[in-house]
Amino acid sequence: MSVELNHTIVHSRDKRASAEFLADILGLRVGDEWGPFIPVETGNGVTLDFATGDPDKIVPQHYAFLVSEDEFDAGFEKIQQWGVRYFADPYMKRPGEINHNDGGRGVYFLDPSGHAMEMITRPYGSGSGSTGS
Repeated sequence: MSVELNHTIVHSRDKRASAEFLADILGLRVGDEWGPFIPVETGNGVTLDFATGDPDKIVPQHYAFLVSEDEFDAGFEKIQQWGVRYFADPYMKRPGEINHNDGGRGVYFLDPSGHAMEMITRPYGSGSGSTGS
């Protein structure tokens, strides 16, 4: 059997708000609450299990999602409609822009708990142009 990522826990200020935010942007389904977790499953079967934690102890993490061009358009439209700040780079020095790394499109945005979420249409290193995650 090959090694695959199955799930990860995402500590959040409000697990429901964070799970619904990400699921809405990415066009995913929020699963049924299970114990202290609210799952959001990606297309490749990896589950992000959102859990409410102490807001003072949440360490911002980075989560990148490979999406189709249509999924990018739909998610980016929601980001703009909702007034979510977005950036072309992981250092958040290029606000209000998207990137075109590897010949695709990418955008970074913060979830309600401060985690850096990223949508990309091409995996890094897969094409021409600058790279970085």
